[in-house]
Amino acid sequence: MKRNARFLAQYINEAIGEQLPQQIDVSRSIPHIELALNTKKITNPEGYAISVGKKVIRIEGATPQGVFYGIQVFRKALPVTEGKDVVIPAVQVSGQPRFAYRGMHLDVCRHFFGVDFVKEYIDIMALHGLNTLHWHISDDQGWRFDVEGYPRLIEVAAFREGSVIGRNTGLYDHQRHGGYFTREQIRDIIKYAAERYITIIPEVDMPGHMVAALTAYPELGCTGGPYEVEQNWGIFDDVLCVGKEETFRFVFAVLDEVMRIFPSEYIHIGGDEAPRTRWKACPRCQQRIADEHITSDGKHSAEDMLQSYFTKRVEKYLADHGRKIIGWDELLEGDVNPSATIMSWRSRKGDDDVRSAAEKGHDIIMVPNAILYFDFYQFPEDEWYKPLLIGGESTLEKVYNYEPAPASFSDVARSHIIGVQANLWTEYIAYKELAEYQVLPRMAALAELQWLQPERKNYSQFLDRAQRLTALYDRYNWKYCEYAWKKKTD
Repeated sequence: MKRNARFLAQYINEAIGEQLPQQIDVSRSIPHIELALNTKKITNPEGYAISVGKKVIRIEGATPQGVFYGIQVFRKALPVTEGKDVVIPAVQVSGQPRFAYRGMHLDVCRHFFGVDFVKEYIDIMALHGLNTLHWHISDDQGWRFDVEGYPRLIEVAAFREGSVIGRNTGLYDHQRHGGYFTREQIRDIIKYAAERYITIIPEVDMPGHMVAALTAYPELGCTGGPYEVEQNWGIFDDVLCVGKEETFRFVFAVLDEVMRIFPSEYIHIGGDEAPRTRWKACPRCQQRIADEHITSDGKHSAEDMLQSYFTKRVEKYLADHGRKIIGWDELLEGDVNPSATIMSWRSRKGDDDVRSAAEKGHDIIMVPNAILYFDFYQFPEDEWYKPLLIGGESTLEKVYNYEPAPASFSDVARSHIIGVQANLWTEYIAYKELAEYQVLPRMAALAELQWLQPERKNYSQFLDRAQRLTALYDRYNWKYCEYAWKKKTD
């Protein structure tokens, strides 16, 4: 609570230039802002209540985390320019989130973003009441952390010799690009996030999207290489060889490193976009299929089921160490334990596989790419002044009106929709201003999607209410898409 008070004092100072003192107790006759816990009035651990009287503004929560979210709401009500008088209306405001998991994703592999920007990203999330950063820290184009016993991951896999110009044109800039985070830097970022009640879930994508790692350790691939850290974007045939036990020694060493550094209960193991091409031709993988009596189930090939074998071994290893897995919905293309949490990214409302998975007991996080991929454009593609992006269109209104637990789902299935997340992939996002521009103001719409019950949502009111956020963004010098944000008057 002292930390919460320091945050509030900082926000007030930024807004009006006044440094308010912080005390444990004060006479109620003296005007003040009071932060307090109230478990009788507020039952949701992330819920808050704000009451404004003549002399006392009271911000309450069942937990310090709830108080923090109340502070963020109060922060948005402060003036955005300095002035002599600050008037807060006499109101009572309360709220609690609809979803316990309120995520935002950041890819630092396609283009590397350092400590300062990751912390800024966390600050943006905190303002909007999000509580989970899904941090994508390995991919074909770069590996971003050290692993004990595998030094070439930061010596070789962390850097590429160039990046493709445009959309896989065959033209390259020949500029060496990359970087990595030290253990101390990662711990510092984790602490920074935790102070703002944000959990960081790391993603180490496996068995696909591993070309950078294979470049450093080619013996982990089916062909033995040589490989090169990818300069193109896309899906690549070279993946980890599941037929080799040394692959699992590597994977478990990576997971050991992740578990030593990250305290999160969940570890994201990816599992997406892993072609079977190499496995079909690899004698070791085929031998693994024979030895483990892996067969097609009629819907999925033996190679599909080989990935399920891989996933189950990884899941058991993490479970033995008290952790749980999250993976993309490709995990459902085979046999996976219901204890695995699934991120559904390939459909708008949840396809049959995801609905069925939820009914079988899988927890689901909805991340539909057509709506919640913030690397997509925010307005029609024919506008000439837009930056070059991956494509697609996800407008502010589309984000706001998305329903993650559709009526087509059964009550049981809807009960397993535990959260919503938006993703920022960075193939075409090479600098922080563009990253800010892509997530703002859509993160404001995402926040209301994550917090409000459907019947309380109103897009027109959201636009009216949220106009002042642009001034708050300006205060922090955060770039945002003005075209997407401003309410049309025509």
